[in-house]
Amino acid sequence: MRVALFITCFNDTMFPGTGRAVVTVLERLGHTVEFPQEQTCCGQMHFNTGYRPDAVPLVARFARTFAEYDAVVTPSASCAGMIHENHPVLAQEYGPAPLQRQVAELVPRVHEFTEFLTDVLGVTDVGARFPHRVTYHPTCHSLRGLRLGDRPARLLRAVKDIDLVDLPAADSCCGFGGTFAVKNAETSSAMLADKARDVLETGADVLCAADNSCLMHIGGGLSRRGSTVRAMHLAEILAATEGAPR
Repeated sequence: MRVALFITCFNDTMFPGTGRAVVTVLERLGHTVEFPQEQTCCGQMHFNTGYRPDAVPLVARFARTFAEYDAVVTPSASCAGMIHENHPVLAQEYGPAPLQRQVAELVPRVHEFTEFLTDVLGVTDVGARFPHRVTYHPTCHSLRGLRLGDRPARLLRAVKDIDLVDLPAADSCCGFGGTFAVKNAETSSAMLADKARDVLETGADVLCAADNSCLMHIGGGLSRRGSTVRAMHLAEILAATEGAPR
C-alpha cells in the first residue's frame, strides 16, 4: 500500500514535529510513508471565509498531487473534514467533470490519522510508552464532523504507563474556530476560559487532541494563566517511547 502524508499547511508551518510523529508511528508499524513535495493547502481557509471559487485550484492541486496513492493520512481532523465534506461540493459547484471524478475517487482514500490506524490498519497498540497524566480534548471537527468517536481514546488507552483522565465537558468547543476567534474575540475568550478551567481540573500534565489549531488556542490560554500543562498532538504521544528499553 502506497501511503502519503498530507501534513497540512498549518502543521508544516508551525508544528512540523507532528508530521514527523505520524511518520514515526507508521514506520514502526512497517509502512513506508511518502511526502509529495507539491502539496499545499486544502483550501479550508478560503472556503470558511467565503472565498469558495478561490479554493477550487487548491482542490484541483490536492487531487492531482495525491491521485496515485492508496491512502493519504493527515494529522488534522479539521483538514480531513474539509476534504471529505467540502472538496466534493466545490468540485461539483465550480469544477469540470474530470475534477469531479478525480475528487470522488480520491476522497474515500483520505484518512485522519487515528481513523487510519484503527479502521484501515486495524491496530490500537502502536508500541508507545508515555508515563504521564493525560487528558484528551475532542475537537469539534473530530467529534461532530468526522465522528471519530472513541478511536482516539482507544489508541491512548493502549499506550503503556499512561494515566488517561476524562476531561469535564469534553464535547464543548474551545472557542478557536479559525477566524471565529478573530471576528468574535470576546466570545472566543470566554469559551477558552471555560475549557482551560476544565483542563486544569483534571490535574493532567498533558492535553492532547487531533488538531493542532485547537491545541494552540488552548495551550496559549493555559500558558497565559501560568500553567505548566503541555499541549501535544495525539500523534506525538503515540510516537513516544519514554523509558522504553532501546
